[in-house]
Amino acid sequence: MLYKETDIEHPYYYPYAPVPAPEAPSYQSFATPEGAPDNTPQPPQEPQKQKRSGWRAGAIVALALVVLLVFGVGLFSGVVLFGNHKNASTTTASTTTTTTSALTQQEAAIAKVEPAVVELKVITSQGEAIGSGVIIDSNGDIVTNNHVVEGAQSMQALLSDGTTETAQLVGTNTANDLAVVRIAPFAHMTVAVLGNSSQLAVGETVLAIGNPLGINETVTHGIVSALNRTLPESRTVTIPNAIQTDAPINPGNSGGALINLRGQVIGIPTLTSVDPEFNTPASGVGFAIPSNLVKTDVAQIIQQAG
Repeated sequence: MLYKETDIEHPYYYPYAPVPAPEAPSYQSFATPEGAPDNTPQPPQEPQKQKRSGWRAGAIVALALVVLLVFGVGLFSGVVLFGNHKNASTTTASTTTTTTSALTQQEAAIAKVEPAVVELKVITSQGEAIGSGVIIDSNGDIVTNNHVVEGAQSMQALLSDGTTETAQLVGTNTANDLAVVRIAPFAHMTVAVLGNSSQLAVGETVLAIGNPLGINETVTHGIVSALNRTLPESRTVTIPNAIQTDAPINPGNSGGALINLRGQVIGIPTLTSVDPEFNTPASGVGFAIPSNLVKTDVAQIIQQAG
């Protein structure tokens, strides 16, 4: 089953139960059991003095050789341990650098796209619905899902700076569940770049930006779980080549942005699976319309609208 991310209610929040404190560790002594032989080492007895000086000289030479051998082994061990420590430090530093680099990439990608993502408030005859949209050109055109704006009597776009603009429907492609709405262009407007979805790979990191449950400017993290899914959204709508992702997608995310680490929109989050046993959205099984299909449909919609 599939679930559209539209009509929402205010979310409820539940605190986590406190974690119980760990029990104090117990200790076991290692006393010698009763009746066991006493293995306590006895102080060494003073060796008898040797009368022959030749034996004493040989003992001194032997001791010197032992000292040299111990020193040599200790020096070798020190070199090996130092080398291991150096390698461990290098590995740790490399891992830290890689993690920092990945986080920096994510932050840069989000900064490129987040200002272009809007919250769409749609008034229909049945009430109010909330979805997301992405500004895609300097004319103020916003791509979103058809099911977000379907039956709209009026629309408003809440921008990332907190201001609200009136939005007008430009056109739709109901077969692929896409629509374009337009707001008046404004100063310093951020325009998102549509990437090439055919270059995606399973396992690639992606980020979903939208307004889940009406909580605007929310970013979730995941990977591309699968590609080229065929999604029968309804009896009349089937989305081809959809992107499957485990980035959390919830009601309100529809029409938002699924982006790669280069800050390009590579999909429009649209659906999530529903667990038939509980009739609730399944965790980590969401789908997005690929950006290459979005490019084609949006160009046709804008051209037809004149």
